[in-house]
Amino acid sequence: MSELRIHGPKLILFFKAVVVYFAVYGDKPQSQCAVYCAFKVLPIVALVIFVVLQDTRRSPYSRKILVGLLFSCLGDVFLVWKEAGYLLHGLLMFALAHVLYAWAFGFRPLRLRRGIVSLALGASGYLLLYPGLKGEMVFFVLLYVLLISLMNWRAVARWDEPWTKCSHIVGSFCFVVSDFVVGIELFLAPVDYSHTIVMATYYAAQFGITTSVVDENGAHGVRLRASTGSPGDRETVPVGSRLK
Repeated sequence: MSELRIHGPKLILFFKAVVVYFAVYGDKPQSQCAVYCAFKVLPIVALVIFVVLQDTRRSPYSRKILVGLLFSCLGDVFLVWKEAGYLLHGLLMFALAHVLYAWAFGFRPLRLRRGIVSLALGASGYLLLYPGLKGEMVFFVLLYVLLISLMNWRAVARWDEPWTKCSHIVGSFCFVVSDFVVGIELFLAPVDYSHTIVMATYYAAQFGITTSVVDENGAHGVRLRASTGSPGDRETVPVGSRLK
C-alpha cells in the first residue's frame, strides 16, 4: 500500500479522465461518435500508461495486465459502434481481456471450491439473460460468461493474500456487475441509470485490476534479486569460518 501511495501521482491522468468523461457524457452515451469514443477510452489509456511507467522490472504479470487493457480499449471502441454490427467484436475483445487477466492471476493455488462458486454465479446470470438471447448470441454470451467467471475465480483464488494486495478481487467483482448490467440492458429491458452504473463499475474494475501491478511488481523484484543473487543480497561469511 505504501508503494501505491508513492506511485499514486502516476494515476492522476486516470482520475482526471474519468471526471471529464462523466462530466461530459455521464448520462448520455453516444453511438458511432469518434469524439465520444476518445473520451470513453482515455481512462483506460491512462491505465496503460501507468502500467508502462510502473513496469520497470519487466514483470510477466504487468505485461499480461497491459495486453488485457489494450484488448479492453479495442472492446470499448467496437461497442461504441455496436449498432453498426460490431457488438460481437467488442464481446470478443473483452473476452480476450478476461483471459489475459486470468492468466496474470495464475492457476496456483487452484481453489476449486471458489471456482465452483464463481461458475454458479455466472450460470445464474446467464440463466437470467437467456430468455432475451437470440441466435448466435446464445453461444457467444455463454462463452463470455464462462471466461469472466474464470477471471473472477482466479482473482478470488488469491484471497489469502493481505487485503492491501487484493485490489484485483474488487476489480473482478466490479467487472461482473458492470457486464451483468450491460447484459440486462442489451437483451432484457432498460435499466435506470444503466450507463452511469456500467461505466462507474467498469472504470473501478479496470482500476482495481491495474493497481494490483504495484504490489506484484514489488514481489517480482524480490524474486528477481533472489534468483540473480545480487551482491547486496548475499550473506557475508567471515574468513575464519570458511577455513573450518
